[in-house]
Amino acid sequence: MPRKRQKVPVSERALVQRVNRVLAKQDERLKTYRGGRSIVQLGRYYIVNVKGNWLVSGNVDLEDLGREVECLEAWEYLERGTA
Repeated sequence: MPRKRQKVPVSERALVQRVNRVLAKQDERLKTYRGGRSIVQLGRYYIVNVKGNWLVSGNVDLEDLGREVECLEAWEYLERGTA
């Protein structure tokens, strides 16, 4: 019988730190929206260029971004609500 691989949880905070280490090489940073009306436009997470101070991307899905930049492995998953 094949062994089933168990998935390991990764906290939001840890994943944000991993993503920011990767994005720093491109002068970008993942930010968390803290409040106000613009959450509809920006979403909870958004990416900014730190040198030009401009918005790169809004409404970013943290888990998808983690997989895209290869800092969230196949056996890991985002544990929501642990920031």
